[in-house]
Amino acid sequence: MLRTMELILGLPPMSPYDAAATPMYRCFTSSPDFTPYQALPANIDLSAVNLAATPSAIKSARLDFSEVDKIDDKLFNEILWKGLKGEQAQVPAPRRSAFVRVSASDDAD
Repeated sequence: MLRTMELILGLPPMSPYDAAATPMYRCFTSSPDFTPYQALPANIDLSAVNLAATPSAIKSARLDFSEVDKIDDKLFNEILWKGLKGEQAQVPAPRRSAFVRVSASDDAD
């Protein structure tokens, strides 16, 4: 998708991944179809509000979003995880694969 947008706007690829991506040529035709679009009505109530007072909702209501990075990342991740997966879901341990430990013996070499 990004490669296609770059081509439409005449922009160079931002990364090697963009440059190697296949543009979405097959999604477009040389002649436009002006047939009016028939929208389907929503099959859910768009004005419905989740009023459940779950433990995560209560924790979320106490968070201070007035400044950037003011809240605890671990707590916020837990709230988001349980909001998506359910209150009983176990939050997976963080994976920090981008960091490499260098031992003292490696420094001596």
